[in-house]
Amino acid sequence: MILRSVAFTLALLAIGPVTATGLATCDSGDPSTWKSMDALKEKLTGEGWKVRHMKEDGGCYEVYAIDDKGSKVEAYFHPVTFERVPTEHDAH
Repeated sequence: MILRSVAFTLALLAIGPVTATGLATCDSGDPSTWKSMDALKEKLTGEGWKVRHMKEDGGCYEVYAIDDKGSKVEAYFHPVTFERVPTEHDAH
């Protein structure tokens, strides 16, 4: 029984981290240095975006919104600088 538990645990570790599911990763440092999601939402709203949902993913802020052009977007922003993080999806 213990051998099965160890084997299962090792199998889970081999899968790797599963918390970052998005299209971008940010080298954002200590979370205590991050600006708030509310501040990012305020910035984007001021630029004409309609923010629907935000979350932290891969050290970035992941934003689901309608942008200033009326397009539905999933965008990533660096939590310290609020610079948009490009993804492969952005190129299409």
